[in-house]
Amino acid sequence: MQLASYINDLLFRYECVIIPGFGAFLTQYHSARIDKSTNTFTPPGKLVSFNRQLQTNDGLLANYIATLESCSYETSLQRIRNFTGNLSLQLSEGKTVTIKNIGDFVLNKEHTIQFTPSEVQNFYTASFGLTSFVSTSISREIHQKTVAALEEKAPLYISPEKRVARPYLKHAAIALIAVSAIGFGGLKLYEGSVQKHNFAEKQKANSLIENQIQEATFFIDNPLPSLNLTFTKKTGNYHIIAGAFRVKENAEKKISQLSLKGFEAAMIGVNKYGLHQVAYSSHENRLEALQTLRKIKTTNNKDAWLLVLDLNK
Repeated sequence: MQLASYINDLLFRYECVIIPGFGAFLTQYHSARIDKSTNTFTPPGKLVSFNRQLQTNDGLLANYIATLESCSYETSLQRIRNFTGNLSLQLSEGKTVTIKNIGDFVLNKEHTIQFTPSEVQNFYTASFGLTSFVSTSISREIHQKTVAALEEKAPLYISPEKRVARPYLKHAAIALIAVSAIGFGGLKLYEGSVQKHNFAEKQKANSLIENQIQEATFFIDNPLPSLNLTFTKKTGNYHIIAGAFRVKENAEKKISQLSLKGFEAAMIGVNKYGLHQVAYSSHENRLEALQTLRKIKTTNNKDAWLLVLDLNK
């Protein structure tokens, strides 16, 4: 099933991949885990789940297929219909359907689709190359007991040294302390005088700079007129795409056409194929974006589709 590899690709990039007429795969992040019973360390990843209720086409999978296979949007939709029809047929025959690296589907006694995710693939790109591993536990208590036992067997004894009275050392020590005190006092006086000198010089320099700034006068014969620029910043990760253009001028022309129709159209960047993408609008809420997409497909452009992309990255 070639479409399985396309779905795999999209799950690495998006949190929701809808298969029109069948359901949607959702990914949810989980942090690194430790199984204390088996001492197994598992890296961070994404858990894959399946939602049968999300079947409305958002254009993501169809446009991805059309781009990779250089075919029309309708052709890619037909391929998806064939794919979902084959899945439904196999499930109705009581077979277990496996989508490689994603999971298994089976139809239970209540004729409800049950999904079991595969643990082979980790769709969290930051954990690429990381695998689970088993590490033996560290018995710190045993090592502490071993060290304590060694200390009991080999105790340490410190015996006092016999000292010979040397009175002249006491006088030499007193003299050394006196010389050190005098030297320390002189050093402190020298440091104080240096600090005062540096402070006075800094005050002079600051006063000189302030006087020069106050005396400076600037004249501009032909001042430039002030400009008031208004920029529209697109917010949200859900963008309804109107088209992608190789030539930037064509993208700008499309934006002008959509603006005349009342859309807040904008260019949201260049994709990996070098195409300038033009969006009808951008939204922070996925449900709001899907509702707007449905309205645009009905009234304006049936080939419009939804792109999930964080523009701040």
